[in-house]
Amino acid sequence: MQIYKELDIGSAKPTREEMQGIKHYMLDFVEPNERYSVADYKKQAIACINEILAKGKTPIVIGGTGLYINSLIYGIDYLDIGFDEEYRKELEQRAEVEGLEVLYNEAKKIDLSAMEKISINDRKRIIRVLEIYKQTGKTKTEIDIKSRENELPFDYKLFVINMDRDVLYERINKRVDIMIEQGLIEEVKNILKKYKEYPTAMQALGYKETKEYLDGKITKDEMIEKIKMESRRYAKRQLTWFRKNKEAFWLDNTEGAKDKIIDEILKLSA
Repeated sequence: MQIYKELDIGSAKPTREEMQGIKHYMLDFVEPNERYSVADYKKQAIACINEILAKGKTPIVIGGTGLYINSLIYGIDYLDIGFDEEYRKELEQRAEVEGLEVLYNEAKKIDLSAMEKISINDRKRIIRVLEIYKQTGKTKTEIDIKSRENELPFDYKLFVINMDRDVLYERINKRVDIMIEQGLIEEVKNILKKYKEYPTAMQALGYKETKEYLDGKITKDEMIEKIKMESRRYAKRQLTWFRKNKEAFWLDNTEGAKDKIIDEILKLSA
């Protein structure tokens, strides 16, 4: 979500000071009302990686979204499947009227393997599974398997930084409090005022809950608690996703472990 302009506080976009003069790529360049797919990400990320390699440098890809990471390291070719605006509106409407669980169960019947990795609350990905099937007649899983036949484009090492679950959850809760203090509500107000349509941006964690609060659907306290709860759930799903990857090197981020983590990464990357 850091690709989006104006989504600064809720996406914890790094500040100039935090960047320490080091060039960061693919930040702050997509309008909040633009659609940006994993296929778009892969194409642009590869261009950035090649640019960095051409300078004789080592690219460091930072992320938490497993799907996007996989698109790079496994050379997955996501078909540029267009989207049927009418069908998507129909699915969005059904989600509101019938409930998201109905769509989730429909998607499950079509593609059980894909749905095992998708949360019952993940509206965007549930709808995408249904869209892919309608557009292509193939399941997302079938398309993924076919696309994985490509050769790996890069030599890479995958590192997952982990920490004690209680400490992680405490940090998540604290981060949400800081986001509110820094002006998340005002940030969302400004985006809603400026853009009539925000198809992907407003699905981001922290933004959709704040919009619910501004729409009068929940109280401010409920909004804060919901952001914390959904962030904890997302962190748990991230860890579950990367635990399935047998190539990942796990690094423990205990108190004062930063230098040790850097040394370990340099040693394993040599």
